[in-house]
Amino acid sequence: MRIALSSLTIAATLIAAPAFAEFSKVDDQSEFVALISGKELRRPFVNLEVTPDGAINGYGAAWPVTGNWTWRDGYFCRDIYWGGDPLGYNCQEVQATEDRIRFTSDRGAGDSAEFRLR
Repeated sequence: MRIALSSLTIAATLIAAPAFAEFSKVDDQSEFVALISGKELRRPFVNLEVTPDGAINGYGAAWPVTGNWTWRDGYFCRDIYWGGDPLGYNCQEVQATEDRIRFTSDRGAGDSAEFRLR
């Protein structure tokens, strides 16, 4: 009885949960700029500003993050420093929803980082 009740509770929760918006790939620089303009990119311990003119500034785990970006062949290509240490150049696939943005390194083949747009 206890297992059946737990299963029903879980099923009801899943059915009642709101649908999450699907991420869609951002292929165009103007679409990317429209997404990030005037917004901060936030995730736990990270707060970044990616400006339309190609600058990246903010903090990651209390250390400053600086750098620059360009748009090349449908990818966000950035060169950043974290706490003064270079993290290197990398071109990343960008996907977005209304209030979130996801960057996937190595042109979409590597690790991903998701941010809230605020």
